[in-house]
Amino acid sequence: MITRVRSELTRYLRTETVGGALLLIAAAVALIWVNSPWGASYQTMVDTQLSIPALHLDLTLADWTKDGLLAVFFFVAGLELKREFAVGELADPKRAALPVIAAVGGVVVPALIAFTIGYGVPGMDRGWAIPVATDIAFALAVLAMTGSRIPASARVFLLSLAVVDDLLAIVLIAVLFTASLSMLWLGVALACCAAWALAQRQRLHTPLFYLPVALVCWYALHEAGIHPTLAGVALGLLTRVRTDPGERTAPATHLEHVVQPISAGFCVPLFALFASGVPLNSAVFGSLFTDRLSLAIICGLLFGKVIGIFGVSWLLIRLGWVKRPMGLGNRDMFALSVLGAIGFTVSLLVAELALTEVGTDAMDLAKAAVLVTSMAASLIGSALLLRRGRVHQARRDADEHKRTEKGRRS
Repeated sequence: MITRVRSELTRYLRTETVGGALLLIAAAVALIWVNSPWGASYQTMVDTQLSIPALHLDLTLADWTKDGLLAVFFFVAGLELKREFAVGELADPKRAALPVIAAVGGVVVPALIAFTIGYGVPGMDRGWAIPVATDIAFALAVLAMTGSRIPASARVFLLSLAVVDDLLAIVLIAVLFTASLSMLWLGVALACCAAWALAQRQRLHTPLFYLPVALVCWYALHEAGIHPTLAGVALGLLTRVRTDPGERTAPATHLEHVVQPISAGFCVPLFALFASGVPLNSAVFGSLFTDRLSLAIICGLLFGKVIGIFGVSWLLIRLGWVKRPMGLGNRDMFALSVLGAIGFTVSLLVAELALTEVGTDAMDLAKAAVLVTSMAASLIGSALLLRRGRVHQARRDADEHKRTEKGRRS
């Protein structure tokens, strides 16, 4: 009975709507808690130290969610990346061209807008990277809830776009937030990656090998000065995605099946709980639409993403260099581009990394900008998708009516 309940729970957690809902609930709890009379207890929880002296790890609970739990999220992202590039939609260069180039536009344009508006503001030397990432779980959850009547090619385009978007964001994290580098520990991390790849090649299946290697790789990157979440994506990319003869599922598919519910049901919501606690006082609201830091993030996400994704897509299709996804019109593409402005998880992570040295006030303002913009994008995108869904349903009903009438006449 317990096994059956656990199986149903993990199946439920694999659905996109549930993952997105848990993310929103965790963020809402954090916002309500920190702005309640018990807000001090939230801050105490966030700042609580959880140290492992033997490993010289002295991190707060918030740091553990940011550096530790998000590594699981990035591992799932790495598995998705590997699958999409090896056997998925991105394996075909012709089909991959549009979402890949659109994702590049959705990274470059927001970064340029944020950098231009925030030029000279403390922290914006790296803070321009805050609005570059699209939250896969949140965006797909909104699409699943409000875009069910949109052609299936919409999900394929958005997923492919977000996967490439995440890859570019991961590269930026590695480049921007590596201050000092220990070559010795980097060598240990690379050795772990090599051991993982070799074990995959030798068809080793036991978690008794992979789990310790993953933990050592995470620790080595932490000690090397590289953000340790990159261990997750590196190991995900090194996991085999093709099945052998007689093999039911490839290791990447099996691992994603096992780990994704843990990521969606525990790791990402817990990170959101610790990262979304922004005091919404008069100072924050007063600065949200006047301070150049928050304006850079809001404009970068809401306008930069739409211009970058839709503008590049429209231009490429107009020039005839790529084909529009089957069944989708310009208005559908615009609605999906608005969903690209949902920059929750990775944007909050980059805000913490970029603005730690600037101060708590700047970090809270940046997080508030990310939260407000992501909610606005989800609401606007939902409205557009619902409208487009009615249009597509009306077309299907008209086509069905025509077929029925034709059948009667014959």
